[in-house]
Amino acid sequence: MKVKMLSRNPDNYVRETKLDLQRVPRNYDPTLHPFEVPREYVRALNATKLERVFAKPFLASLDGHRDGVNCLAKHPKSLATVLSGACDGEASVRIWNLTKQKCIRTIQAHEGFVRGICTRFCGTSFFTVGDDKTVKQWKMDGPGYGEEEEPLNTILGKTVYTGIDHHWKDPAFATCGQQVDIWDEQRTSPICSMTWGFDSINSVKFNPIETFLLGSCASDRNIVLYDMRQATPLKKVILDMRTNTICWNPMEAFIFTAANEDFNLYTFDMRALDTPVMVHMDHVSAVLDVDYCPTGKEFVSASFDRSIRIFPADKSRSREVYHTKRMQHVICVRWTADSRYILCGSDEMNIRLWKANASEKLGVLASRERAAQDYNQKLKEKFQHHPQIKRIANHRHLPKSIYSQIQEQRVMREARRRKELNRRKHSKPGSVPFVSERKKHVLAVVK
Repeated sequence: MKVKMLSRNPDNYVRETKLDLQRVPRNYDPTLHPFEVPREYVRALNATKLERVFAKPFLASLDGHRDGVNCLAKHPKSLATVLSGACDGEASVRIWNLTKQKCIRTIQAHEGFVRGICTRFCGTSFFTVGDDKTVKQWKMDGPGYGEEEEPLNTILGKTVYTGIDHHWKDPAFATCGQQVDIWDEQRTSPICSMTWGFDSINSVKFNPIETFLLGSCASDRNIVLYDMRQATPLKKVILDMRTNTICWNPMEAFIFTAANEDFNLYTFDMRALDTPVMVHMDHVSAVLDVDYCPTGKEFVSASFDRSIRIFPADKSRSREVYHTKRMQHVICVRWTADSRYILCGSDEMNIRLWKANASEKLGVLASRERAAQDYNQKLKEKFQHHPQIKRIANHRHLPKSIYSQIQEQRVMREARRRKELNRRKHSKPGSVPFVSERKKHVLAVVK
């Protein structure tokens, strides 16, 4: 005679202490859980709705400047320290502590506008250029008790400098104006001067990986790449309209993104400049500044349309748009080194601090809270293409001015497409070629 007995191991269901969670035995056989996918879909839908409910990206406003904020710089060693330069004649450079949200130091750096500001790679000093044709080097730490605020070094130039950037490893920096000048910190005259064309140059940026490469944007619609070792320009690409600034990808040495006057941003591979890798379209006015996230996966852009947008580096449309009622034309933008916050400086004298992830909860998270967050994120990724979830996740409220301009541009784009279609229909076959959106805006590449 067989006797069937249930045999259970107490270790599988008895808690060691009363503080432990109850152990619940589960059978993962899918036939026993026929409604698993509908249940996960509802959870994903609720997680997406809650994400939009908790999307409160604005953190703080730093006010103190007397005129529009013209340039921003991050401290290379300290997350809490940010430098800003403004268009006012007095107190034109301020150093801010983001933790306290206060200005900790004010410097009367230049007469007139501060055109550019950059920090030394070690974080001990910083450089400024202004309308008074000077380049000044300042100590990062304030003067001692009883000492006056004096620059460490002052270089008097022949023309107005419009931008400055420091080398990522060596004691050298580059300025731009009528030409691109490479300077050694110990000398008062440039090591070499490089020019290609006759128009003024708006900005210059060193490559953070291949540190001897630098790029500049000129007002004759050129983006020029230079090599410090050869002391000559390498190549240039001519676009339809003027580029305001460029930013190198901190993870991919050959990739840079250009902010253009034609409302778009263009990501180029410097090995093949004839076609952009991606055209990023969403702004409705000129794009004035761009900065990459330290991970290289995303970048943030500032525009004349009074908004900032966050773009994935491999997508043509933005994933996020930030705006406030008071914010005017955004002139400069920076992504902090911990990749969690964004700073922007605008015309109405304020610097604003935003979260890079609008619905992120700040502060310390409990382990169960973090696990729930990760679970919700995976659910949202799994069901991201379902129409209802996609609609809720992508919807953004926009100011009336931006919304109406988007509608207007959509009509104009559709009219251009229809006109081209009609021309092709009534022309000889092959006489009106198909030109991709990416190739439309590049006029020429000169080597």
